[in-house]
Amino acid sequence: MISVGEARERILALLAPTGAEIVPLAAAAGRVLAEPVVARLTQPPHDVSAMDGFALRAADGVAGMRLRVIGAAPAGHPFAGTVGPGEAVRLFTGSVVPAGADAIVIQEDTEHDDASVTLREAARPGRHIRRAGQDFAAGETLLAAGRVLGARDIGLAAAANHPWLAVRRRPVVAVLATGDEIAMPGEPIPPGGIVSSNSHALAAYIRAAGGEAVILPVAPDDRAAIGAAAAAAARADLLVTTGGASVGAHDLVQAGLAERGLDVDFWKIAMRPGKPLMAGMLGGVPVLGLPGNPVSALVCAVLFLGPAIARLTGRPDEAPPTEPARCTVALAANDHRADHLRATLARDEAGGWSVTPFPVQDSAMLSRLAQADALLLRAPDAPAEPEGAMVRVIRLDSCGM
Repeated sequence: MISVGEARERILALLAPTGAEIVPLAAAAGRVLAEPVVARLTQPPHDVSAMDGFALRAADGVAGMRLRVIGAAPAGHPFAGTVGPGEAVRLFTGSVVPAGADAIVIQEDTEHDDASVTLREAARPGRHIRRAGQDFAAGETLLAAGRVLGARDIGLAAAANHPWLAVRRRPVVAVLATGDEIAMPGEPIPPGGIVSSNSHALAAYIRAAGGEAVILPVAPDDRAAIGAAAAAAARADLLVTTGGASVGAHDLVQAGLAERGLDVDFWKIAMRPGKPLMAGMLGGVPVLGLPGNPVSALVCAVLFLGPAIARLTGRPDEAPPTEPARCTVALAANDHRADHLRATLARDEAGGWSVTPFPVQDSAMLSRLAQADALLLRAPDAPAEPEGAMVRVIRLDSCGM
């Protein structure tokens, strides 16, 4: 069995980022930039007024001075002339500062009518003027490739005059559940069977992580059926299977895919839950075989599928971030497998996290995972810890679960 860290690195080595596609700016939110956004103009393109007021020469900006108003320049309508001695031009927020003016006095500090303005406050050179290029200059790189675009990024790209952006194509992730005993929600349940939760849970996680999920029909425990179902994923960027990843008599995913040319990299990890995890290549399609137990499948999704989709979309693909927390119960010594205990979090009196693992950690108890806030991490062969010991946790809300 290999470690969690080695498994993640070997899975990521099977993957490469998707290609770029051009999308309208309005459709780019949440996507990953494939190319840097470079300013196509200077912003602001001219010196502009930051306030409503009067443009004048700073030399004339003496308190009590009365100046002749020679025109007005609403935003979008620059004044065509030049401000000379004893003159002023009425401006508004965003108005272009006219030639000859090097100061602005805001309207609250004046007495004015259409013909003249009297200054109640002295002017200072450059005050209330936004200089050309104060925000950015043409040719400046504003957003780097690999950035997930949020609302402020969309606004910046728009200001830089980009109606279209190059983004990573959303990776297509096919999800194949296997097993004679499972049925999709709403379908007839076979004798002794269960409803499959994995396909829909994993599809939701894939979409949250930035992928496009394709749920394939459930494949029965039959080599030919599994191979035929997987063939439908030939154009996917990643095939995720659930169940049957081990090598028992009824664990037929490896055998079924082997008949289609599966090259297995590994299939066991020293972790709990999720020991029977498999990775390999089926032709040109990477394959990630997750356990069938729903908690195991989703814990493995956090640890491996999330970073895999990050790699496919060109984002950083590190392990899920961890945080310190104080454990509210004593912990027994761990065995040789890395453990991921489902747990709840609360803020303690000092403002830090306190973590409480559920007393029962069965990998089929999906209700406990839904109630959990975090995975409490225990290293292989970790010694027993007393109540109050500091541990590390993965917050589930921080990784899209």
